[in-house]
Amino acid sequence: MEPPLPGGLSARRAGRDPFWMRLLLTGIALLFLAFFLLLPLVAVFSEALRKGLAVYWASIRDPEALSAVRLTLLTAAIVVPANLVFGVAAAWALAKFRFWGRSLLATLIDLPFAVSPVISGLIYVLVFGGRGWFGPWLLRHDVHIIFAVPGIILATAFVTFPFVARELIPLMESQGSDEELAALTLGASGWQTFWRITVPNIRWGLLYGLILCNARAMGEFGAVSVVSGHIRGETNTVPLQVEILYNEYNFSGAFALASLLTLLALATLVLKSALERGRAAPGHP
Repeated sequence: MEPPLPGGLSARRAGRDPFWMRLLLTGIALLFLAFFLLLPLVAVFSEALRKGLAVYWASIRDPEALSAVRLTLLTAAIVVPANLVFGVAAAWALAKFRFWGRSLLATLIDLPFAVSPVISGLIYVLVFGGRGWFGPWLLRHDVHIIFAVPGIILATAFVTFPFVARELIPLMESQGSDEELAALTLGASGWQTFWRITVPNIRWGLLYGLILCNARAMGEFGAVSVVSGHIRGETNTVPLQVEILYNEYNFSGAFALASLLTLLALATLVLKSALERGRAAPGHP
């Protein structure tokens, strides 16, 4: 017998939500998803394909669109590996060691989350622009950072570098250092300990961080918009090219490129879900 509760309800019945409440909450959640997720997806692809596949493919194969895609891929190909190295090193230092300046390093890692991407782009203009701190020296040596590819890479790296580190820091802190210390005690070198103990233990968090970092790198707009200069065929990434086409009322071209970013977002979600299922499967740590 269940212990009686005030009002004559049992503990089991008191812990149940009424059917109408479950139905209402489920309906609200589905309506929210349909309005804020499914409807925009349908709108993007319907607008991209409104004039047919021929116009869609022509928009994708436009030289300026292809240049934007190449620059976006190049930026991600440089930024993601760089953030991989930085993220692992920063997480290792913060999780495994206690040192002066540790709190400052942790705060700096979170800085891009607190600063607007537009502000971060303006900071790079202030530092490397023609009238910035290093601008005259860079101009004298014919080094172009702002309104060039290096500036886009730097700005993207700034807004994306917390993703890998922030995935790994809590994971490595929860695991502790016992396994690494045991490996070192048994004669393993630092690199052997890292590759055979640390990396297998953090591989899932590392993959999550890389996926999020790559998605943000390809979709970044604010910081890149400030430092790019919007030079057609040279410094426009896919998000910037979408804005230009939309402002020129070339809706087919804008939504065609936007569909590429949408597909990237969907692929990111699918990959992340697959990794989560793999991690939850029996036999996986």
